[in-house]
Amino acid sequence: MLGQDDCLPREREPAIRVVAMPADTNAAGDIFGGWLMSQVDIAGSIAAIERAAGRVVTVAVNEFRFLKPVFVGDLVSLYSKVERVGNTSLQVSVEGYAQRRLPAEGCEKVCTAVLTYVAIDDQRRPRPVD
Repeated sequence: MLGQDDCLPREREPAIRVVAMPADTNAAGDIFGGWLMSQVDIAGSIAAIERAAGRVVTVAVNEFRFLKPVFVGDLVSLYSKVERVGNTSLQVSVEGYAQRRLPAEGCEKVCTAVLTYVAIDDQRRPRPVD
């Protein structure tokens, strides 16, 4: 059986960590996929903002895979990495892991995603990424 953080990438720090709460559930009682997508977008934007040294906007969710369900009480850790930088755009990959609420339940990778962000200026127009 996996320990609480045996599946977490040890060489990286998570962009964000958040506990899934009862208000985040769907009608079946599992965590709503839209909630997880929102958290992934936040995590991806953090890497994009740091690399672009300023404001970015999400322009595409290129890929999103739900690998396992997320449950109430799970601690979700999201790891983001800039994979590609264009003139004004950045492509960011995100991996999500759930540390289950009970130690005996361990840790599982719950999602992967690739998102594209565009750096913008004060007038909300695309700007070059240095």
